[in-house]
Amino acid sequence: MAVPSKASVSRVAAALALIAGSVLASGAHAQQHSVTPKQRATAQQVASRGVPVADLTANAPDTYVVKRGDTLWSISGLYLAKPWRWPELWGMNMEAIRNPHLIYPGQTLYLEKSDGYARLSTRGGGNGESDVVRVTPRSRLDSVAGTALPTVQQHLIEPFLVEPEVLPGNTLELAPRIVAATETRTIQGAGDRIYARSISGQGLLTDPGEDRNFRIFRNAIPMKDPETGKILGYEAQYVGRAEMVRGETVEVTPNGKGGSNTDPVPATLDIASVKEEVRVGDRLLPLAPRSFMNYVPRAPYDDVDARVVSIYGSSSVTNAGQNQVVAINRGVNDGLEPGMILTVLTKGDRIRDKTDSSRSMIKLPSEANGMAMVFRTFDNVSYALLLQVRYGVAVGDRMVNPQ
Repeated sequence: MAVPSKASVSRVAAALALIAGSVLASGAHAQQHSVTPKQRATAQQVASRGVPVADLTANAPDTYVVKRGDTLWSISGLYLAKPWRWPELWGMNMEAIRNPHLIYPGQTLYLEKSDGYARLSTRGGGNGESDVVRVTPRSRLDSVAGTALPTVQQHLIEPFLVEPEVLPGNTLELAPRIVAATETRTIQGAGDRIYARSISGQGLLTDPGEDRNFRIFRNAIPMKDPETGKILGYEAQYVGRAEMVRGETVEVTPNGKGGSNTDPVPATLDIASVKEEVRVGDRLLPLAPRSFMNYVPRAPYDDVDARVVSIYGSSSVTNAGQNQVVAINRGVNDGLEPGMILTVLTKGDRIRDKTDSSRSMIKLPSEANGMAMVFRTFDNVSYALLLQVRYGVAVGDRMVNPQ
């Protein structure tokens, strides 16, 4: 593969640095553009010659202009028969594509084939000149943080970066609790005012530096491993979000008998948004820092054999479909990381063999049912987005390394 000139690489790097700097300066909308050492090592292994042409899709285009609405997953699937091998696709041209997160609409990708191998480049015609990302002064209303390609459509994952919370033991029982509301209704909604107390009576404060934003949770439900029955953690039911107006205090008032009463005064909060109605007894946890994660789709580094623990958001639904979220019984302690792709397998039903005179029971083999991407991990549990499935996914179904 021809190496671009130092000047052309510098121009691209400078432009990307300018864009990346704008992304980092965008505060709450900043994306995390980390590339792990293992991803970089994988890319370096194939950078010298590319990937076998046989690993490309049948209709991989010779040139492709990146457009709005594209994702790393869709582009990877456009070129590779196994989309989770995106680090290798990126590794085809590490000089020009230094970070797979920093690919933007308007860039042109060129597919180069030689000696049975293929490379993806941002250079065309073999002239050795890299495409220059031109940045000109102009007014704009949107943040450049939103222009880099996400792995999947962000709206599918964004709510789940805040909502699911897997807690150890009795964590929720020790969290501040809602004790009353200004309205006499049993349930409260967005815009209503509520009052909350902490266990210590001093945990909800409005001092400088104290967090004033909270998530509201209810009913920490034990998550049991389908294989062992072991409790992996407790999934708290997300109810909504609230902002604290005043912190907890105490009030001393005369009791009319020459003495005084010292009464705790709960913190005052306003409900900002709700997924379900807020009730007295619900608990408060700090609001997680807002971030827009971007994930590089890739295969796990080690062998994974996981089971679906639950379908997120509904206790009555028995099967999850495409774009739904499921919890699995593997997490950080098992080496799972956001962005890892897993193959979803059917559980394989046990049926009676009607062709056998003894009517014996048999178990059908597990079959590939689609793919899922891990996007949030806890110690022993992870949440995965079902990218594509043919049949409903049920508790107990397996997830393994991509096939």
